[in-house]
Amino acid sequence: MDVLYFAWVRERVGRPKDRIETGAATVRELVNELTQKEERYAAAFADLDALRVAVDQELSDFDAPLENVREVAFFPPMTGG
Repeated sequence: MDVLYFAWVRERVGRPKDRIETGAATVRELVNELTQKEERYAAAFADLDALRVAVDQELSDFDAPLENVREVAFFPPMTGG
């Protein structure tokens, strides 16, 4: 699966995306796996309330299932203007 990072999430992780194999059943479990990977991921995901997630390009939540998912994207909340 591709895991994409946008805006300050990308800056903290230090790359725009990862291609990973995961046994995670939900987005939240994926985040837990990533935060165990390296300190930079722990910093990026320290406050989930400050993040939004899209699963296969549809806005979702952290309890969304990952079965057959090809892409998960993390980004800060957007504002209009």
